Amino acid sequence: MEKELFLVLITFSILATSLGKVQECEVCESVIKKLRAELPDDAKQDEIELKFKEFCKKAKGREEKFCYYVGGLETSATYIIGEMSKPMSWGMPADKICREKLLKKDSQICDLKYEKQIDLDTVDLKKLKVKDLKKILSDWGESTFGMAEKSDFIRKIEELKPKYANKNKSDL
Repeated sequence: MEKELFLVLITFSILATSLGKVQECEVCESVIKKLRAELPDDAKQDEIELKFKEFCKKAKGREEKFCYYVGGLETSATYIIGEMSKPMSWGMPADKICREKLLKKDSQICDLKYEKQIDLDTVDLKKLKVKDLKKILSDWGESTFGMAEKSDFIRKIEELKPKYANKNKSDL
């Protein structure tokens, strides 16, 4: 009797954890919300598609990758913009569009996550990886050509920090 009860409890706990795992589509939902903010409430499907393609021309990072997956870029291999624009024209919520429409067509949609932002005021640059130091400089649009040592990257970031740290604070 105790074994049966134990098995039943284990089965229910497994079911409960699998049902509780709702996949988060961070980048997808963010892009759809940004797009909605730029569109009128009664936007038609073709209007939404045009605005999305305009958005994709300026997109960078994970948002650009999302555009590639959905078909908003000229280099995209697939074209599933209709799966996004049609439900948007109905007023369907962003999370439902991402999970119920786009995820069925391309399983990579919800794998996209934004990269963590590095707070340059509090971080110890010596503890960061060269990859992260390189990313800071590339985000600033600075060249890393000719840099080989970690100390080169740190020196350049420290040198440029006043210029870009003040710029980022004024953007907020």
